[in-house]
Order: sequence, then structure tokens, then C-alpha cells
Amino acid sequence: MNLEGKVALVTGGSRGIGRAISVRLAKDGAHVVVNYASNKRAADETLQGILEAGGSAEVLPFDVSNFRGVQDAVGEIVKKKGRLDILVNNAGISVDGLIAMMKEEDWDRVIASNLKGVFNCCRAVVRQMIRQHGGWIVNVSSVVAATGNAGQVNYSASKAGIEGLTKSLARELGARNILVNAVAPGFIETDMTAFLKEAEREEVKGRIPLERLGTPEDVAGVVRFLVSEEAGYVTGQVIHVNGGLYM
Repeated sequence: MNLEGKVALVTGGSRGIGRAISVRLAKDGAHVVVNYASNKRAADETLQGILEAGGSAEVLPFDVSNFRGVQDAVGEIVKKKGRLDILVNNAGISVDGLIAMMKEEDWDRVIASNLKGVFNCCRAVVRQMIRQHGGWIVNVSSVVAATGNAGQVNYSASKAGIEGLTKSLARELGARNILVNAVAPGFIETDMTAFLKEAEREEVKGRIPLERLGTPEDVAGVVRFLVSEEAGYVTGQVIHVNGGLYM
């Protein structure tokens, strides 16, 4: 399961799940391009951790919602490294609120980052992967794509869109030896769940058969499997990583 010689781009790779994925891929030999939008400190911390562990990485700031910016960034990676083997679309935001009070700009921001951002990045890497006769794309969805969640119509819609995109793209690219899958995390210990009060946390854990929140490393392990030769016959799938919360 060695990734020596592979180049991976992880969007939103500076914190939480993205950081865990970046660290895991680098640990197994890939050169990891850690993307971030604004938090340079977090990106530098991720980079430093990878380098201190003997891995290979660099940071690259760009906004996934900007079509031209993504094209330029991917072009820079290919020009510098000569290839791009793995794309993990992890970048995303949430701006929650009930639909009766949701501002149009809050809908647009979430869709632009979470869904259009995935399109932008996939669009940018596909031709290079075709030239290389293969590659892996892993999109990070969410359990709410399947279950829905009150107060998250924009976020849920964006993640459900990612799953549809994943399946369609897997059909388009299968003959090119490009595997496209998604992972759908449940409640994971990240900044997005840090706001939960203790009582709320216990209530959530009570709904999870494994009786705990997941860790970013739980998700990173599944991503690592999906970009391995062992997953060479897996494409167009949504792998739920939620402790049994949704089955």
C-alpha cells in the first residue's frame, strides 16, 4: 500500500479531516499538496508535522470556488511535479439556518464552496489523469446527504449533490482507469462539532451504535484504502464513516 512517487492534492487540507488525510497520505509515501483558503497558520502546522515525520509536502493557497484559480493551481502542481495522481475534495463550509430565515448569499456561499468547488477541482485534474492513464478522486460528503438535517438545507443539498456528481463521474471515467468515490462522515471530532454542548454530545453518542464520535483519522483510513490498489475494483461508491448512525 505504498504511495511512493504519487502526488496528491487535498483541498481544505490544513485542519480536521483534511489534515488527517494529508498526514496519512504523506506517511504512506505520497507528496501531498495541502490546500487552504485563508488559514495559513493551520496549513503551515500541517506541513511542519508532515515534514518532521519524514514526509513530503507543500502548501498551496487557493479558493476552490474560483474556477480559474483552481485551474491555475492544478496547472502549477503539474508543471512542478509532472503529475497528479490523487485528488481529495475535502474543502467545505457550513452556514446553518432555517430556510425561512436563510439569506440567499448563505445558500450561494455553501453551494459555491462545497459543490461547485468539487466540480472545479475535478474539472481541473481530469485531463492530466487521463494522460497518465489513471488516478483516484475521493470526494468528502456527509451523513446529512442521506438523512437531511433541520437547519442545514444548503449544506445537505451540497453534499447530496457531491454524491450524484461522484456516481456520474465514476461512469464517465471508469474506462480511463480513474476511480471516483466518496466518503460520508458522520459526527467527527472537528471544529464543526466543537460547538456541541456536553448534553448535546451525549445525546448524539446515544444515537451512535459505537457510542462515540469519530476521529479525523477514522475518515483518513477509509480515504487511504480508496486510493490503494486494494480498492482497484471500487468506484462510484459512497462509504459511510459514522459509527452506525446511518445504515
